[in-house]
Amino acid sequence: MNKRILARGLLLHSAPMTPEMEKIHGLFLAEAEEQLATLEQGLLALERTSGSPPLASLQCTLHTFKGGAGAVGLTAAVELAHLLEDLLTLLEARAVVLHAGLGSLMLQAVDVLREQVGLEPASESAQRLPALEVRRLLESTLKASQPVQARVTAPERPASPAEPTAHREHTLRVGLGRLDRMLDLTGEIAIARGRLAEMLTQAHRYTPQQLMEAHRDGDRLYLDLQELVMKVRMVPIGRTFQPFVRTVRDLGLAMGKQVRCELSGEDVEVDTTIAELIRDPLTHLVRNAMDHGLETPEVRQARGKAPTGTLSLRAFHDAGTLVIQVVDDGTGLDRERITARARTRGLLGPEETPDEGALLRLILAPGFSTAERITELSGRGVGMDVVKRNVESLRGTVSVDSLPGQGTTFSLRLPLTLSIIEGFNVAVGGETYVIPLQNVLECVELPAAESRPGSTGVFHLRGSPLPFLRLREHFALGGSTPARENLVIISHERGLAGLAVDTLLGQGQTVIKPLGRFCQGLPGLSGSTLLGDGRVALILDVPALLQQALQAASPAALA
Repeated sequence: MNKRILARGLLLHSAPMTPEMEKIHGLFLAEAEEQLATLEQGLLALERTSGSPPLASLQCTLHTFKGGAGAVGLTAAVELAHLLEDLLTLLEARAVVLHAGLGSLMLQAVDVLREQVGLEPASESAQRLPALEVRRLLESTLKASQPVQARVTAPERPASPAEPTAHREHTLRVGLGRLDRMLDLTGEIAIARGRLAEMLTQAHRYTPQQLMEAHRDGDRLYLDLQELVMKVRMVPIGRTFQPFVRTVRDLGLAMGKQVRCELSGEDVEVDTTIAELIRDPLTHLVRNAMDHGLETPEVRQARGKAPTGTLSLRAFHDAGTLVIQVVDDGTGLDRERITARARTRGLLGPEETPDEGALLRLILAPGFSTAERITELSGRGVGMDVVKRNVESLRGTVSVDSLPGQGTTFSLRLPLTLSIIEGFNVAVGGETYVIPLQNVLECVELPAAESRPGSTGVFHLRGSPLPFLRLREHFALGGSTPARENLVIISHERGLAGLAVDTLLGQGQTVIKPLGRFCQGLPGLSGSTLLGDGRVALILDVPALLQQALQAASPAALA
């Protein structure tokens, strides 16, 4: 944890903290982050419900935050929270009238509170008011008992959900029932291990079936504990979704668009790492929908639509995966414009017409944009490329469905956890490799007639040419090629390819470990795992290997 909490020039703990104070600050920061998020959501609800939400709960949240900030000596945050609390009291008494300007002022006050406790970096944007100016406007509003609109405008570029500046340990709230069950399982595993150890020391007294049954009992308890640990890491996706209600609200005001943000599946649980890493892709997809998809009220009405558009964030489980969708009811993808821009950049031939898959690849290509001019939101062709790279780093895929004039749906399909995968084990040159099972289609024998020397080749699978990559040469393993080679057919959104291996070992559950520093950066590897016999196996990066196989194959060979 940081030795001091920076209050953006308003307060500074200059003296080193004791371990006890560090713990207190850590607890306060974890609570403050949740309290300020609740406050922001409540203020947004206040705007949507025309001034009749539960103001008492917001005042209670502010009061609790104030107490915590006071306990750690953040007096500037205490004073600003007190002003906000007084303003909520005036709203409750209807002494002031809520409007967009006053709503923006209160939301900017929440941003300042985040900065003052060290949860969010100070914005360099000219549209964000300085802390002292926010305080002055709040005081003026309270003094006049009426809203002040001067200089309070919606930011043109709202801050996306930011990483905390204070170095805090990542924490999770875990239900007591789950912790009790984990403790029970730990005790049961210890008993099972002791029983098995005793049986092995007197193995002559037991049949092989009895020993195997004792081993299975311990294995079952271990799997139960593993499943429970995975559940402990799960958090509701709603925590990731909620900040985008503010983003849509601010962007709509800045762009002159009326947009309602709807959330669905907020209770769907996802691995905490995925919840954190999916924020950037969602930010770019939301901005893209606001900039390119959703129309102004005038345009929508001219097209026979309601003046207020809808942008939805949805989450649900499907076939053992997590699906997150960003849906807008805007204009849909402009196929003609995308095609014309792709031809201008040489990505399409003059007579080529892209299908749905090709259209998506164009949209996600680095540097590709259909914007006529560069703005703070778009035009550089960076955002959608970030979506593609980040989702693939999570072992996920992106798809799009669009209807002209009706809207666009971007779907992100992700694993439920990043810690465990179903893998298919293969052996090459005495080494074991793991291929994610979701990418394995089938296994066939590679005939000697088509197994020419070299790291790559083309195999004819049921009459269709299939590029393949020989892992022995790719990883420079040496040794002689066996008389019989096997081809594992792998698939990804880019297409199909084969991986030539020595032996097929079968499938199993794989616990993913990071690569050691000597293996980091090596092409074709994404992680490592420990085998049952204690040896290390490397997990293959299927998209990278498939792309290499496709690039190495000549167009003539694939024709």
